[in-house]
Amino acid sequence: SYRRAREAVRDLVEKHKPDVAIALGQAGGLAYVAVERVAVNLMDTGSPDNDGYAPVDEPIEPGAPAAYFSTLPVRLIVKKLREAGIPAALSYSAGTFICNLVMFELLHLSATRGWPRRAGFLHLPYLPEQAAGKRSWCGYAPSMARELLTRAVEIAALTSLERLDAGDERIPL
Repeated sequence: SYRRAREAVRDLVEKHKPDVAIALGQAGGLAYVAVERVAVNLMDTGSPDNDGYAPVDEPIEPGAPAAYFSTLPVRLIVKKLREAGIPAALSYSAGTFICNLVMFELLHLSATRGWPRRAGFLHLPYLPEQAAGKRSWCGYAPSMARELLTRAVEIAALTSLERLDAGDERIPL
């Protein structure tokens, strides 16, 4: 739920004060790891969350910026994932549901409290066992092996830690 996700993010950041926070969400239909660039200050969904809340055009944080950009080295992460044989791409919208809220909240805490120092979000495809039997416009839903997804998260985390005190590289992808 929106409320419980926000509380969990705040509690975890307050407890651990991480240098790097990379949140994960699942996006059925993707055949690659989507490295998110932007979180918008907007909750908007046509269906209720697990608590029955269905916001329409509501800000996540009233008075906060309209959007935050990821502070992870997103281009370098995509490059390293591809070099490791993991399909990956930049994504320019984390949506307007709970994944976006989590990313926005991490970046808002970073901007207002200093923790985490770097934050961002990865959208991951289904696991094969989740995709089995799910239909999509092109047949069955795409998926990615657990081992590749685990490696993708490791690469994103290590790359972010290695670049903790440096900006992203302007690399063409």
